[in-house]
Amino acid sequence: MTKRKAWISLLLLIPAPSIGVLFGMILFPDTSLGKGVFIFSKIWMLLLPALWFFFAEGGTFPRGLTRDGGFRMGLLTGIAISGFVVGAAWLLGRTLIDGEFFKETMANVGLDRRGVYIGAAVYWVCINSILEEYVWRWFTVRQFATLLKPTAAIVASALGFTLHHLLAMQVYFSWPVAMLCSFFIFVGGMLWSWMFMRYNTIWPGWLSHALVDIAVFGAGYVLIFC
Repeated sequence: MTKRKAWISLLLLIPAPSIGVLFGMILFPDTSLGKGVFIFSKIWMLLLPALWFFFAEGGTFPRGLTRDGGFRMGLLTGIAISGFVVGAAWLLGRTLIDGEFFKETMANVGLDRRGVYIGAAVYWVCINSILEEYVWRWFTVRQFATLLKPTAAIVASALGFTLHHLLAMQVYFSWPVAMLCSFFIFVGGMLWSWMFMRYNTIWPGWLSHALVDIAVFGAGYVLIFC
């Protein structure tokens, strides 16, 4: 893979989720334009990495095996980060987060009903986390690794992973809370990128990622329903 191709792929991919959030959640929420751009950005993120890999890079279906210790690392890091999330939510959540505003915002998107909220949590834990590992680790880390040294590639991919999360979270939280959460998302992105490079597949990082998502949605459930 040439450096020129890697740059093009990253320029086509990295802005897409931020554009989707900007149109769908900030500039034109609840409009056909906003929803259309948001949905298109999701489809773009799903299709571009695979199409680029098979057609631009001439790749074949990857059959990499997870190196020894990968799933253990995924489990341990997932449990450790989840414990931190739960602890931070318990100690600081009620102080830093405007509970009524958060509930109102969740109601605006239909997540104030238990069944809908749990369904969304299942989707994010079981499906969205895999898609994010596929996009931000399997594809983006590999592209950056063509251009940068391994440590720099890990940092760069984590920054790309964090940007659209920051834009989305400032809709639900104050800027200080959004920035704090984004810092921890950045740290998680670096960890999962490192795990992809260390263990050869996305699955250890996905396991850690999914466990953290469970903790995040659990903390959100308490804020909304308890």
